[in-house]
Amino acid sequence: MQKNQMEQIKNGKGFIAALDQSGGSTPKALAEYGVPEDAYSNEEEMFDLVHEMRTRIITAPAFDSEHILGAILFEQTMDRKIEGKYTGDYLAEEKGIVPFLKVDKGLADLSNGVQLMKPISDLEDTLKRANERKIFGTKMRSVIKEADRQGIKSVVDQQFEVAKQIISAGLIPIIEPEVDIHSEDKAQSEEILKEEIMEHLNSLPSDENVMLKLTIPNEANIYKELIDHPRVVRVVALSGGYSREEANQKLKKNEGLIASFSRALSADLSADQSEEEFNAALKEAVEAIYDASVNKK
Repeated sequence: MQKNQMEQIKNGKGFIAALDQSGGSTPKALAEYGVPEDAYSNEEEMFDLVHEMRTRIITAPAFDSEHILGAILFEQTMDRKIEGKYTGDYLAEEKGIVPFLKVDKGLADLSNGVQLMKPISDLEDTLKRANERKIFGTKMRSVIKEADRQGIKSVVDQQFEVAKQIISAGLIPIIEPEVDIHSEDKAQSEEILKEEIMEHLNSLPSDENVMLKLTIPNEANIYKELIDHPRVVRVVALSGGYSREEANQKLKKNEGLIASFSRALSADLSADQSEEEFNAALKEAVEAIYDASVNKK
């Protein structure tokens, strides 16, 4: 199946849905969905509720392989089931959508204008379980807030170091060095980031491939060189706090760049919507994001 999934991710038309809000961001994700913090009394109940939300999204008719190539899952979601199947199996077998797994453990404190990833102490075990759950690839996030070359270099170095371990486990890593959309020197950060990524890509052997998840750049098509690089399976974009409309408008200007949106995908979904209302809202979001990923200005 992985060969078919590689073809789907590399050349398919559509986008990657990000359903990977983790511990720290889960209460916010539930609140935006209309589930307040007083609706659960402990972490277990919270994760039950967020799995119900994700299950509702994944099983909705609008969540289909005609528009969606892959979906990024939180670790607990990978280990839970939808309609009797592990989530990765359900996505692949019932929906024809390629499953990915978020593997990072959150962000370290700000230093040199960036936030590195916290150490991933159980990565080897997580990758073993991901293979057992038939996960295709992984995702890990760092954040760049300032155009500090040393800081940005440290982000990219760390990402590729961990990516090597993921590749050796037979999975495709999505490297996500997010540039904060509120950064005063965002464009300069993106120039430095591209240079640092290119240096690592050019040193990868021919049998090692990665994906990139990047903030939609200030300068349209600045990442075209990365998109066309032979070691890059696909470059996807995060919405980064932009509204769906603004993110889609910016995305359309970038040839070859497709979406991997989270909040911009689920912003109009609510726990109290009827199934008809829920699917209509999801369908509108899915089709708009698909259009921005496929139809370029």
